[in-house]
Amino acid sequence: MSGIISQLIGQFRCALRVPIVSSLRLRPVTTETGEGETIGGDLTVGEQRIIAKLQEAFPDATHIQVADISGGCGAMYQICVESPSFLGLKTVQQHRMVNEVLANEIKSIHGLQLQTKISDNTKKSK
Repeated sequence: MSGIISQLIGQFRCALRVPIVSSLRLRPVTTETGEGETIGGDLTVGEQRIIAKLQEAFPDATHIQVADISGGCGAMYQICVESPSFLGLKTVQQHRMVNEVLANEIKSIHGLQLQTKISDNTKKSK
């Protein structure tokens, strides 16, 4: 029980420390998959974990972007996944796929802004 209380107090302190303006700041934290796989920017542990899970679940993804928009405390993330795996699925189905992959992470965060896209190459070839 004390572990949960400590975690809640830590998240509360983090939320108090972060000014609203800084929480809106987005760092360019992206990974481009394919031939030149790169990860740019200084990644937080949470960003690294989320990117790794998404790359594992969507190996065909052409773009994965993850940004901790809570000032680095891991309370809120903005995520964009572009993958041909989403072809033929409604947006809500695409989001469910991502939410299932990140189920354990979602339990410990306050909020998530999620955007999914179908790869442009996939749209043109179909």
